[in-house]
Amino acid sequence: MKQQHIPVLSNKVVEFLNPQTGKTYLDCTYGFGGHATKLKVQSAKCKVIGIDRDRDIGTSEDQIIRGNFGDLKDLVKEKVDGILFDLGVSSYQIDEPSRGFSIRFDAPLDMRMDKSQKLTAYDLIVKSDEEELGRIFKEYGEERFSKRIARKVKEKLPKTTFELKEIVEKAIPGWKKRESVARIFQALRIAVNDELENLKKGLAAAVPLLNPGGRIVVISYHSLEDRIVKWFFKEQEKDGILKILTKKPVRAEEEEQKENPRSRPAKLRAAEKL
Repeated sequence: MKQQHIPVLSNKVVEFLNPQTGKTYLDCTYGFGGHATKLKVQSAKCKVIGIDRDRDIGTSEDQIIRGNFGDLKDLVKEKVDGILFDLGVSSYQIDEPSRGFSIRFDAPLDMRMDKSQKLTAYDLIVKSDEEELGRIFKEYGEERFSKRIARKVKEKLPKTTFELKEIVEKAIPGWKKRESVARIFQALRIAVNDELENLKKGLAAAVPLLNPGGRIVVISYHSLEDRIVKWFFKEQEKDGILKILTKKPVRAEEEEQKENPRSRPAKLRAAEKL
């Protein structure tokens, strides 16, 4: 069954990719095909290739390459005319309690985007020493109290989301506890799924796949991702490979933010292959 999912900044994705009859487009984070559907509505005779690492996503109707976009160079060989990365966690993954992504549900500390992967968030906590865990919380969560939280987490070794949430809340002063919990969850999720390294590899592999005039669109949801995309595009433009189409990131308009809260932090950047 398809899950309810509203694709973020879909009108802008269509505008920048500008799908055309006979052209091929690559959606590196296919999910339930929200953006792909929008592209096909715009141009019914375009071809969309989908990639997704989560085997719980999609239906038998969807033609999806199962894999991690960090391995893009091994997954796709044909040239394409547009590439989309919609980063982060999908609405389905957040809203499925058993996946352990959300602070709203009590569930095992899993956080794997690909459940065939062995390493879970709990495994990461157990195998990391206090110093390494503090580094993860500081680097990937940009958390002020990273060392203090890491010490308490290693003392308690939480197995569930609510146990972790309680530890974080008790470890820090009384202000902005929810924000710190969210940052710790983000940090663990990024580390478990190696998200930033996969993004760097995915971007590097994507550009050679583009035909001249082809476009790449990336939607990010936090500053760590956006920073990588921003500087990658700048370096590619400096080398005469890409032309940046978005001097500043495109944000969702107020109406979309109201209808789809997930769009609030979203930042879209786009570039064109020279």
